[in-house]
Amino acid sequence: MGSERSKKDSSVPRSAFSIQRSEAALVLFAKAPIPGQVKTRLCPPLTPDEAAGLHGSFVLDALEQSRRAAKLARGKSAQGSLDRFVACAPSPAHVFFKILEEREGVRLIHQIGDDLGTRMEQAFKALFAMDYQRVLLVGTDLPTLPASVYMQALSLLSDHDLVLGPSLDGGYYLIGLKRPAPDLFAGMPWSTDRVLALTQKKADTLGLKTALLPPCRDVDTIDDLLALIHEAGLEARGTRQGGKTLARSPSPLVPSLSVRTAGVLRLLAGRLSSRSSPGQTGMVGSKH
Repeated sequence: MGSERSKKDSSVPRSAFSIQRSEAALVLFAKAPIPGQVKTRLCPPLTPDEAAGLHGSFVLDALEQSRRAAKLARGKSAQGSLDRFVACAPSPAHVFFKILEEREGVRLIHQIGDDLGTRMEQAFKALFAMDYQRVLLVGTDLPTLPASVYMQALSLLSDHDLVLGPSLDGGYYLIGLKRPAPDLFAGMPWSTDRVLALTQKKADTLGLKTALLPPCRDVDTIDDLLALIHEAGLEARGTRQGGKTLARSPSPLVPSLSVRTAGVLRLLAGRLSSRSSPGQTGMVGSKH
């Protein structure tokens, strides 16, 4: 969720302070889909261009679901409304983010810091400084995450200090707070399977009342990608994993998976199947 940037940039555009705000904010942590800089753990067997295309579709998925969440929030009450932000890397000036700003009406902020913890802590600090009462941060590696999860997180923050969305790799895909808690992000072994457990332990020490959302698989590795393809029933005929042929799943698309991303996954499944032929490198079942 993010990359480094210069310390001289401001985290929040000056204009953001002059616009009318809702009570709650949702911040999507996103990288621009630059080949060689995103989804590198999928390469190989994916090419950098394929990985970047997949990542870009995932970012759009997150934006579309966040738009649905904001619409649901507006339908409940003015107090339940939700403002959407994108924390951008390498910079909000990247053309990808400027297009999202224009088309989606999201507000762009910088990612500040040398590691993920600092960047998240700074994002919370910036949003709470704008007088938001509840702030959610979420990554963009979850193409099947429905808008209802955002709504559930906001609801839980009504009577909890902290909400976490556990990911299957031992981290978390979403974190929500009602006030700054910088100690939650300090000294954390990011990208390990201990992040969620240590965060919960820190929260207990800080006296934070914590709630958990349903667990979800984010797509970081080739095994995660294959699991998503299989769950959606999009395997190409003869797709192989670990030397075994996977049967086509008769199940329909998962409801929250976009038609766009389903098309990308179907295309990649076919390409991965051809690359797993005998004598070719980049086997589908290999781990990187």
